[in-house]
Amino acid sequence: MSWLLSRCLRLGLVAGWLAAAGSGAAAAPLAPEDAQLKAAFLYRFAQFTQWPPPPLREFTYCLAGQAGMREAMQALALKAHEVGKVRMRYLTEPQQVGQCQLLLLGFSDRADLQRWMEAAAAEPVLIVGESALAFHDGAVIALVQEPNGLAFRINNTEAKRRGLVLSSQMLKLAREVR
Repeated sequence: MSWLLSRCLRLGLVAGWLAAAGSGAAAAPLAPEDAQLKAAFLYRFAQFTQWPPPPLREFTYCLAGQAGMREAMQALALKAHEVGKVRMRYLTEPQQVGQCQLLLLGFSDRADLQRWMEAAAAEPVLIVGESALAFHDGAVIALVQEPNGLAFRINNTEAKRRGLVLSSQMLKLAREVR
């Protein structure tokens, strides 16, 4: 437990350093360090989430609307996971979300976010958005840039509705829990 806390604190310090270094405009492509930090958060979110039965035989990370994360996300497939096979998918249509365990939505447009959220409404998918707007529109987790760095918010009610169980350690580290 203390290992997780120290690891997350280190990630927070790195996030603060990245924020202080300036990450550019929101529309600019992600710097490799920013993408790697977000990918590290996604990896941890997956580690501390339980999906409903049956047990997973493979784990699929999906990405929609954020081309700047491709290389960092691909590196996740090389990390050790509890399930044997890890896959990456880059989605172009909302109807593809059923293939995913974790979906990163990189949209800033509310209509796009809602379209993808609706498509995933009945799926046990851990949806991670990259804005406060995504959090309010139904993402389970929102990664948000704050003055002190990258933080995350959790909608535990939405996680439970999807049949997902988030670890208490992760809930304690969230900036906000609903």
